[in-house]
Amino acid sequence: MLFHTEININPLEQTIAYGDSLLFLGSCFADEVGSICKGLGFNALVNPFGVLYNPVSITQSVERLDNGKPFTHEDVISVGENQYCTFCHNTAFWNASETALLEQVNASLETAHEHFLKSKWIVVSLGTSWVFKHKETGYIVSNCHKLPSHQFERLQMTPFATRMELMRMVKAHPDKQFIFTVSPLRHLKDGLHGNQISKATLLIAADQVCSTRQNAHYFPAYEILLDELRDYRFYKEDMVHPTEQAVRYIWERFVDFAIDPAEKPAMKMASEVKQMLHHKPLFPESTEFAKFQQRREIMIETLRQKYPDIIIGNLG
Repeated sequence: MLFHTEININPLEQTIAYGDSLLFLGSCFADEVGSICKGLGFNALVNPFGVLYNPVSITQSVERLDNGKPFTHEDVISVGENQYCTFCHNTAFWNASETALLEQVNASLETAHEHFLKSKWIVVSLGTSWVFKHKETGYIVSNCHKLPSHQFERLQMTPFATRMELMRMVKAHPDKQFIFTVSPLRHLKDGLHGNQISKATLLIAADQVCSTRQNAHYFPAYEILLDELRDYRFYKEDMVHPTEQAVRYIWERFVDFAIDPAEKPAMKMASEVKQMLHHKPLFPESTEFAKFQQRREIMIETLRQKYPDIIIGNLG
């Protein structure tokens, strides 16, 4: 007897392997799943501009990653007392110095640009179809940085406009495989009905792109949390964010959907090494811990020799 509705997901014909480069972009759900992937030794880069929510900010970020155009003083805005940022980044990039900010964001961009050019897989987590347009510049911002609301116009994208944004991005990069998902995190500012309208816009647009482009695929993270895990015990206290257990479950479904089954032994060994690297001894000076360290070094070397595509540095 089944006690939940299970989503049937057909695995990808072309799957992710350890030798592939991956880029995760979008909502904090991309952060969660991307961090798990990277933490298992995959060559993954996660949200180099910080968390992104709307389709326009994501496509704009991909364009910047593609052309590698550096940020200049014209991109810098004042976001508080002696604090600076850009409309392309989230609050994690605030800096007390305009010069230091440009050094920070351009160093991040240079690394991300090189990674993007080599990336075979782009995993996009769409959060909302609402956008904020800066009235003075007409720019769709990635983050309002707590600036006065009168500086922005809040607009909701239509399914057609959303589809066109995503389609333009996918068409521009036929050499890359895109995996789209809609974040299951609810945005309650407009109420539950408003949230459903926003998510429906993203779902329709993603479906239309994935049904017409061979290099675009849909992973149902939204449906998994709302249908398979239809219980508030899978949500944190805010009743919006999924628990770690829920994220892990969705990750396991993602593995079955997108990752080459032949990589599972490597992933298992990488997970064991990761646990050993994060082990905190009660008695670090003990003989027993010294033996543990020796076993750990042997395990790491075995992993390095057996699976050379695993990035050991990501396990720590």
